[in-house]
Amino acid sequence: MVILQLSLPNPQTNGAITGLTSICQKRSSKFHSTLPPRLLISNSHESQYPISHQGVAAIVFGDGSEPMLYPLTKRRSEGAIPIAANYRLVDAVVSNCINSNINKIYALTQFNSTSLNSHLSQAYSRIGIGKEGLVEVIAAYQSPENDSWFQGAADAVRRCLWVMEEYPVSEFLILPGHHLYKMDYQKIIEAHRNSKADITIAAFGALRDQDPGFGFLKVNSENQVVEFRLKSESKPINFVSVQAFIFDGYWEDMRSIEAFYQANMESTKKSNIGFNFFDRESPIYTFPRCLPSTLITDAKITDSVIGGGCILNVRCKVKGTVLGLRTKIRDGAVIEDSVIMGSDVYQMDIQNGVDRKGIDIPIGIGEDTQIRKAIVDKNARIGKNVLIINKDNVQEGNNEANGFIISGGIVVVLRNAVIPNGSIV
Repeated sequence: MVILQLSLPNPQTNGAITGLTSICQKRSSKFHSTLPPRLLISNSHESQYPISHQGVAAIVFGDGSEPMLYPLTKRRSEGAIPIAANYRLVDAVVSNCINSNINKIYALTQFNSTSLNSHLSQAYSRIGIGKEGLVEVIAAYQSPENDSWFQGAADAVRRCLWVMEEYPVSEFLILPGHHLYKMDYQKIIEAHRNSKADITIAAFGALRDQDPGFGFLKVNSENQVVEFRLKSESKPINFVSVQAFIFDGYWEDMRSIEAFYQANMESTKKSNIGFNFFDRESPIYTFPRCLPSTLITDAKITDSVIGGGCILNVRCKVKGTVLGLRTKIRDGAVIEDSVIMGSDVYQMDIQNGVDRKGIDIPIGIGEDTQIRKAIVDKNARIGKNVLIINKDNVQEGNNEANGFIISGGIVVVLRNAVIPNGSIV
C-alpha cells in the first residue's frame, strides 16, 4: 500500500519510480506498491487539512492474475474470490476506506473482471459514504489516444487520471484489492503529511532471509527508505523522499492457495485469531443478498462459519469449515477443515413434491460424502459416497480434466465441476 502526492510529471524521478513499482514485504510488507511517475512531487507539501482524509482518493486494484491462486482465478479476478462465507476479498480494502472516512474510491479493473465489476457496482452503489462519496469501477478501455490495454498498475493509474481529477484530490492511496487486513488509513495519511515525504509505503518489519518472493525495504533510524530489493534486485532510492509506515496488525496477501485456505480456517476460530470479521467498530461491508436463514436439520456443527441460505440435512457433520452462500449438505455427509464456496443459485432435489428429472448430480454435497482439507469452488456437484480426502497425500497435482487439482496438499474442486458418485480423490 502506498500514499503519494499529486503533481506534474518530473522526468528526473522516472528511473527511481520504475524500480518501485512492485515493492512489498511478507507480512513484513505485503504491499504491492505501484508508483506512477506523474503523481510525484518534490517540494509541494504546503496544504494543511484539518481532517486527515480530506483531499485523498483511494485507488484499488483487485483484478490480479496470481498463478498460485489458480484455479480460483480461472473465471474471476483475485479481488472477487469469496472468503469467510459472505464476503469477497476486495470487501476488506473497500471497507477499510469507508471506515477511514475516505469516500472517493476508484477500482481499476481489467483481468477476468466481470464478477468483480458486478460485485462492486451492486455492493457499494448506495452505501452511505458521505454526500459526495463514490465507489466507481473504471474498467480497462481503449481510446483514440491509446488503443492498448493497461500495461500494469502504474499505466492504469496514468490513463485513468483524467477521471479522478474531476474532484479536488491532493493525494492518492494506492491499494491492492486482494489483501486481507484492517488499517485505519487516517494514521498513514497523517504520518505521510507529517514526514513531508513524496511517497509513504506501509510495511512490516522483516528479516533478510524471509521469503524471497517478496520485496524488502531498507530504512534508516527515521524510517526513511534508503534502499529497496525486489527478489534478487536491489536499488538505492536517490531522487524522491520515500517514507516507511510500520504496520503491526494482521496481514495476509492471499498470493497462494495455502494462504487463502489458512485465512479461511482462521475465520472459524475465536475472533482474536486471524482477521476479525466480527469487529463492531470496523465492520466489513458487502452486497446484501437477502437470502433466507440457514436451515439445519439434525446436523452436528462445530467451529464453523455458515453463510446465508444454506441447507444442512439429517446426520451431516460439519467441523472447522466455512460454508458459503446457498451451500447444500445432504444426508450423512461429513465435512472437516474445508472451504465450501456454495452456489450462485438454488437447485432443489424436488420441485412441488416431485423428483426433478435430468439431474443426475445436483449442486451441493451428496449423501454420505466425506470431504477433508479441501476447497470446493462455486456450483460444484459432488456425488454420493465420494471421498475427497487426498488419500495418497499428494502435495501437487493437476487433474483439471476430472474437476480438481491439488496445491500444497489441499484438494481444490473447480467451479462447476462434477465429481461422480463413489469417486475417491
